[in-house]
Parts: sequence; structure tokens; C-alpha cells
Amino acid sequence: MLNIIAIADDDSLVGKIEPVSDVDILLSLGDLYDVTLQKAIDIYAPEHVLAVRGNHCIDAEFPIPTIDLHLQIEERYGFTFGGFAGSWQYKKVGNHMYTQEAVHKLLQKFPAVDVFIAHNSPRGIHERDALIHQGFDAFLDYIDRQQPKYFFHGHQHCKSVSYRGKTCIIGVYGEKEIQI
Repeated sequence: MLNIIAIADDDSLVGKIEPVSDVDILLSLGDLYDVTLQKAIDIYAPEHVLAVRGNHCIDAEFPIPTIDLHLQIEERYGFTFGGFAGSWQYKKVGNHMYTQEAVHKLLQKFPAVDVFIAHNSPRGIHERDALIHQGFDAFLDYIDRQQPKYFFHGHQHCKSVSYRGKTCIIGVYGEKEIQI
């Protein structure tokens, strides 16, 4: 069983968990300063760090040893992980923002993974509002088509769990520990 800690969106809430066991994977779901990510790495000493940027993040490479999962696939412990950065493009200028159409095109041929991580949520799931926090339609299409076991997201400032088919959709705000 993998012990995962996922972090997102609120730097002040990161580093508070006392893990039930050694942390195998740290997932960073965006809108955190790199110094906060490094703090989580130092505290939890994970074997692996997988991440995506959020719409409030800088456009830069992650600090070592973090692997950027945006439109990439990595295998760890027999599970495949993939990801997508950013949010809906609610303003003209900014980092890691996409139109609904762009996300659909980018994910159209993205292979199936066991665990998908994203900054934004799927459309209509865990959304705070219909404008800035609009989820991606393409995420719903991806879930329906590829059926990942887990879909982790930030952005919505929620700690919610929902299901779409067999996919467990986990909203993270601050941090969350989960075993898979």
C-alpha cells in the first residue's frame, strides 16, 4: 500500500500531518511557493515528488527532486501517474491558464494512468464558482474514457471526495494523506 501526501493552494496549511507511515509519494497540486514544496519535502522525506503548477504559480522548473507531471507519465510502485497544470483561462495574462478547447485537444490522446493529478477540477465537480474556478470539461471526458483509479486536484479550496464511475476524485486544500 502506498502512503501519499497531497498538498495544494495554502502554504500555511502544509506540514501539519503526522503521517501514519513513511511517505512514499508527495503530490503537489499547485498554487504553492517552491519554498513550501521544499518544506514539505524536508518534513515528510518522501521517496518521490510529483507535481503540477497552478494558475498562481511562476513559470519555472520545479526544484530538484520534483518531477513535473504536466502532460507527462511516470511509473512508481507499479502505478502510473499523469498530470495537467493550471486552470481555466479566466483572464488574458497569466501563467498556466487554458481554454476549454485547448485542454480538450491536449488530453485527447493522453494515455490512461492509474493516478491523475491536476490543479483544476473536472467541470461541475467541487467547483467554487462558474467563472474563475470553472473546472475542465476535458477532465470529465478523460475520466469517462480512461477511467483512472484516482483523480487528485486543488484550486477549489475544498476537501471533498466524489466519484465519477469508478474514479475517486479527491479535492485537496492544504494537505491530505491517503493510502492507495
